[in-house]
Amino acid sequence: MSLLDRYIARQYVINAVVLLVILCSFVVAIDVALNLSRYWNSDYFREMGEGGASGVRRAAIVALLVADLWWPRLLNLYNLLIGLVLVGAMGFTCAQLVRHRELVAVLTSGRSLQRCAWPFVGVALGFTVLQGINQEVVIPRIAPLLTRDQGDAGKRTLGASRVPPVADSQGRLYYAKSFDADAGVLEDLYVWEREAGGLTNGRIHAARARWRDGGWDLEGAAREGVNQASGGVVEVPSRLVTDLDPTLLKIRRFANFGSNISWSQARRMASRMEGVGGGEAAGADSDQTRRTRDLLARVGLGRMSGMLSNLLALVIALSFFLVREPQGMVGRALRCAPVSMAALVGGTLGTTAPIPGVPAAVSVFIPVMVLLPIAAGLWSRVRS
Repeated sequence: MSLLDRYIARQYVINAVVLLVILCSFVVAIDVALNLSRYWNSDYFREMGEGGASGVRRAAIVALLVADLWWPRLLNLYNLLIGLVLVGAMGFTCAQLVRHRELVAVLTSGRSLQRCAWPFVGVALGFTVLQGINQEVVIPRIAPLLTRDQGDAGKRTLGASRVPPVADSQGRLYYAKSFDADAGVLEDLYVWEREAGGLTNGRIHAARARWRDGGWDLEGAAREGVNQASGGVVEVPSRLVTDLDPTLLKIRRFANFGSNISWSQARRMASRMEGVGGGEAAGADSDQTRRTRDLLARVGLGRMSGMLSNLLALVIALSFFLVREPQGMVGRALRCAPVSMAALVGGTLGTTAPIPGVPAAVSVFIPVMVLLPIAAGLWSRVRS
């Protein structure tokens, strides 16, 4: 790496870090301003017996609660903002290079403007790799912490809640009065077995069920309402093999939990759904199953497409800022802003929004297929 490359890369990294810190601080400040009363009256004070804490002590605890709630959120926010940060930091860096006539010096040394883009792309690749590690290794480990709201600050458990009727890929309907999301235990479980036409032909009740190796181990199980035409033999199962595991129950309980699992977790869940019935069993909740399988397919491929879209958006934005002669950057920034924002927003929406009739494995890469020729066309117009 030449001295010029190190200089541009250093300036780009500094601008990117500063911009990221400013945006994250802005988001946290807005959240605290809008939800200060929820932090001030958090459940933590009642559970820890701090309800009568003095003003100074209470304010200090609130500050710690804000930090406790937001440190995992900031890691997740990095993945959401990195595309915007890379484009914005590039604009600031190029503006500094043009202002100090450094691009003119580069041209007079015999280097092309396209060559100046390599430090930007290299640094962007580094931030993108960090994004992938964060998303696949760090975020899944702290996923339960990302389900908390302001009133739950300070908590470390997901707690227990009722499981509404939900079907697995074999068509069986599950209902539990309590699901301990931390221990993966179902209490007072009812399972309705259904025929091809969707009619119920039996019901299984268990006092408790624990997940183990692809199925629920039942404790205190009993079968009711068995179809006597089958011979009247009542078999009480001790285990139910199903794709409806604790992670899938958490995904259906918490709206954003599915986006925080790793690609390997999503693949295991998808393969289990294929192996246990594939979502085609009689009476299965086909719409819910289809949405779940679509979500699992988008977990890994969608993230890959989003990273590629961010890099292509950076290349598109670079074509506006690499100029041969010193000039005002405000006009170029105004022309670049709508194009870059459209690329970033389109890349995000294209990887998350399903397209009817198009498989998820294909639809997630539509933004890349659209942005690639645009980036190539704009890059070819850079005059050096």
